[in-house]
Amino acid sequence: MSAERDRFDAVIVGAGVNGAGLFRDLCAQGLRCLIVEKADFGAGTSSAPSRMIHGGLKYLETGEFGLVAQSTLERNLLLRNAPHTVTPLQTVIPIFSWTKGVGAALKTLFGAKGAARSRGALLIEAGLTIYDLLGLRARVMPRHRLRGRARSLRTLPSLTDRIVASAAYWDARVRAPERMVWELVADGLSLSPSSEALTRTSVAGIEDGALVLEGEDGRRLVRTSFVANAAGPWIDRVNAALGAPSKLIGGTKGSHLLLDMPDLVAELDGRMIYFEADDGRILLVYPHLGRILAGTTDIPAGDPDGVRCEEDEVAYILTRLKALMPGREFGRERIVYAYSGIRPLPASDAKVPGLISRDHSAPVVEPAEGRPFAIVSLVGGKWTTFRGFAEEVADLALKRLGKVRRRTTRDLPVGGGRDFPREAAARARWIATAARTSGLPEARVDELLTRYGTVAKAIAREGASPSLPDRIDHSEAEIAWIARHEHVRHLSDIVLRRTTLAMGGPLSRRDLVRMAEIAGGVLGWDADRQAAEVAELAERLEGPQRMPLGR
Repeated sequence: MSAERDRFDAVIVGAGVNGAGLFRDLCAQGLRCLIVEKADFGAGTSSAPSRMIHGGLKYLETGEFGLVAQSTLERNLLLRNAPHTVTPLQTVIPIFSWTKGVGAALKTLFGAKGAARSRGALLIEAGLTIYDLLGLRARVMPRHRLRGRARSLRTLPSLTDRIVASAAYWDARVRAPERMVWELVADGLSLSPSSEALTRTSVAGIEDGALVLEGEDGRRLVRTSFVANAAGPWIDRVNAALGAPSKLIGGTKGSHLLLDMPDLVAELDGRMIYFEADDGRILLVYPHLGRILAGTTDIPAGDPDGVRCEEDEVAYILTRLKALMPGREFGRERIVYAYSGIRPLPASDAKVPGLISRDHSAPVVEPAEGRPFAIVSLVGGKWTTFRGFAEEVADLALKRLGKVRRRTTRDLPVGGGRDFPREAAARARWIATAARTSGLPEARVDELLTRYGTVAKAIAREGASPSLPDRIDHSEAEIAWIARHEHVRHLSDIVLRRTTLAMGGPLSRRDLVRMAEIAGGVLGWDADRQAAEVAELAERLEGPQRMPLGR
């Protein structure tokens, strides 16, 4: 084992958003880091959120004011640092009474294990007022407002006429969370070129004080003084493999549906409806990639490897949508995609999954005989707060390693958000310049800028090329650039995570075959490997994801 090659200041296990955020932060401090992922960057829980970057309005009920304050700040920072993929989202709350829910909410605030029901206008107005106040730091969006029944129904005529009013406020959404995880890792590699990122690699144990890594590239031993376990729902399994058994995780499953409903997309006009089901659970529905994204469920679950959207969850979501918008049909035939993931929440005795804290913690296991490194486990958290969580754990690591913080990530752009043209005039200039340089039409450059941020300038240099067989919005050169530059190991990396092709659909088998040929040409796949990649991805898309493939 080469002492220089296989010695790292810190090793991060798990390349979801928490692990990737920590990797970037530590690399920004000049550390040599290794991030290890058993699948692909962002392939686990981080690929299955509601795609919201939100302040956590519902956490006010459980008295987690600090979490809401941090979440609203981090939301505002992401709107500035990742404007290519994090954008404002106007949110509408249908209100069904004026006064209900105050008593139940007070009980929940003071520790009751039941969930508040029938949140009325007074309760919602109070909550949104507090929410606005907690979100003052780095504010970039308007305050909330209430609307009466008549105006609410004029704006959203599909809503049930049982409402008495509605409230509108602003949060944010992330267009491509899986891609953003890769961007965080890529940022880290750029900040610390001696660092490494390994996918399809698992931590198998400890040998002679070194971590044993096993993956598609074989077996490797690496040494470090600090290990961060950011494996999400797999945290307890990783700790067990490292000889430090734990019971830190008590996750819940969240499932989502993508529906083909262009008329509802038009009615929502970019807005999200954030509503309460009759059992007190919160659901959402909003336009995403030209479809309707609806969810979520909140069910105790413990097997992250076997997670999928089940039939009872499909029925639950569709039934609640029908109750919200009784004049519309929400049939199974409208489902074009479904996904599910396990939230890595802390172990809890809460009777209602929605009341399990979304706050985070970082318990430390000190070195022991045969294990010369400490382990810190990144428990809980959520997409919105990944940067702040990473900063806390990075500070812990720096202190233990005797290092000092060189820079903050608070104002550090993410990936394609670097030098992003925010204003309309600046965007027009950027597009015109990139179009002249590349020879591409300005409309195409605009499309690439929306999709990849300022990385689009590099992709546009590939020049014009044919589109995929049955897609007019993704070019063959675009796919080749991703395969060449973005740490792709399998076809699924491109289709499910570096792009939004799977969710954006429709895809055909011809598309998959052609992408496998393109990636194969870059990565050296022979015909058999290309066929195997297509078969594996097609089976996955037509299985739990429920995505019908064309010819």
